[in-house]
Amino acid sequence: MLARDIAVQVPTVTMNDPIGHAIQVMALGRLPGLIVLDERQRPRVVLPGTQVLRLAVPVAFQEDTALTRTVDEAHADVFWHEIRDMTVRECIGTHTPRPVMVKESATLLELATLMAKQRSPLVAVVDDAGLLAGAVTLDRLLSALALARPDD
Repeated sequence: MLARDIAVQVPTVTMNDPIGHAIQVMALGRLPGLIVLDERQRPRVVLPGTQVLRLAVPVAFQEDTALTRTVDEAHADVFWHEIRDMTVRECIGTHTPRPVMVKESATLLELATLMAKQRSPLVAVVDDAGLLAGAVTLDRLLSALALARPDD
């Protein structure tokens, strides 16, 4: 079985999309992460859900977690609203990791190795031109592995 056999179409965002939109796309799509595309529809970065969450949490709280206890419950539930209009590019900053991606012809072992090594529950699948052809989620990969049978 190859990546193209288990890849699915997933909603994506661009570097210019607001972080609020990115969070909504991930939540509504029940995605384990997000694929961020460049202007040519090529994966620019693949962000696991925890990284998307990290984009939404103001840096001051990440640097000093004791500050989180100073925010009352009502405001703690909507902390990310302050930055929801910032773009994905602004939240990622200058250091963007390489996208977690494979060619459509990648095997399940290649997918599993990449997901494990990169700690990413989402891998972009690209065609020969480098354009997004789909994505493989950890759930899809595990299901495919569980159903795979060795040839007799």
